[in-house]
Amino acid sequence: MEQVTIERLGHQGDGIAPGPVFVPGALPGELVEGEIDGGVMRDARILTPSEMRVRAPCRHAKGCGGCQLQHARDDFVAGWKQDVVRQALAAHGLETEFRPCSTSKPQSRRRAAFSVRRTKKGALAGFHMKGSDVIVPVPDCLLVDPKLAAALPLVEELAVLGASRKGALSVLVTVSLMGLDLAVTGGKPLDPALQSDLADLARAHDVARIAWGDEVALTRRPPTQRMGRAEVVPPPGAFLQATPEGEAALLSGVREITGDAAHVVDLFAGCGTFALPLAETARVHAVEGDRAMMAALDKGWRMAEGLRHVTHEARDLFRNPLLPDELKRFDAAVIDPPRAGAEAQVAELARAGIPRIAYVSCNPVTFARDAAALDLAGYTLDWLRVVDQFRWSTHVELVASLTLTDR
Repeated sequence: MEQVTIERLGHQGDGIAPGPVFVPGALPGELVEGEIDGGVMRDARILTPSEMRVRAPCRHAKGCGGCQLQHARDDFVAGWKQDVVRQALAAHGLETEFRPCSTSKPQSRRRAAFSVRRTKKGALAGFHMKGSDVIVPVPDCLLVDPKLAAALPLVEELAVLGASRKGALSVLVTVSLMGLDLAVTGGKPLDPALQSDLADLARAHDVARIAWGDEVALTRRPPTQRMGRAEVVPPPGAFLQATPEGEAALLSGVREITGDAAHVVDLFAGCGTFALPLAETARVHAVEGDRAMMAALDKGWRMAEGLRHVTHEARDLFRNPLLPDELKRFDAAVIDPPRAGAEAQVAELARAGIPRIAYVSCNPVTFARDAAALDLAGYTLDWLRVVDQFRWSTHVELVASLTLTDR
């Protein structure tokens, strides 16, 4: 047995001691004891607990891999996530004002991807065990909306109908205004018999829509999501902010940054999370690489009342970013790229000189890189807010304000 003292928390949520030695489940300042194998101490015994340690509230926390930080106090997690962003910025010589972290409440995740596998007696659905492909049932999950936890028997029925004995299904379940929206991958081919069985299952469980692989197997009701004054029907599996509270916090920041701008460009617009609410006061041009999401945004805008003009464009912003002559007509920009960031598009934004930029990010490292490029072009990083939609996880999201200044 060896003893080590944890110095810091790593980006995957493990405690890190000198060596380095990685200790899953440990917190900074704790003295721990255990066997070290390949630089990892598993099943460590906590000899001196941190004052930041709490009892995990969820009974599934020990085995389930869905959460990494239930053993830490909320204020510690919020501060740690802010420090992750602060360190990413410091690597580029940047600093800014950090506004208080916005953390989504328990049982608020409106979407979850459940794994499910057939068994001899039926099927087993849940999340994977930490570092394993073993599925852990989570009927009392404290992370997801109760409607999602209650859908586990439905997910298991899907596996009985359409999974092979060898492979597992992935079932993405989303809470919509009209009921549950299911997107299933990894199943058998969709044939008439399976489609009939799915229809019976959807009626029995009052499901709005089921997508099977690349096909929509059935739609009983459009699975709408509210975006400002508009109601949008996203394509199956389309991007959606994880919690209503998290989306509201990001939108509040975006509204503040864009302010009284009369004409806004929304880059990586998705189905209109920001574009449609902003259209209540401004003309908006939405750009997104996925044509189906752009079609959903356009239909939502056309059916809504009281919105200003919204134009849209399906365009790959990684390979074909908007150029300065296309950008200069806008008073403000919103950009919400995937984890890779938006290096090519940010380079063109820097050249265009749009006065205000609202940057929404799910990766502090690529955000800091892009913010540094804008800083070199004369932008000031005014403030930043971490938005913790993925409670108890190591995932970090943020919204940040950048304004063009005369330096």
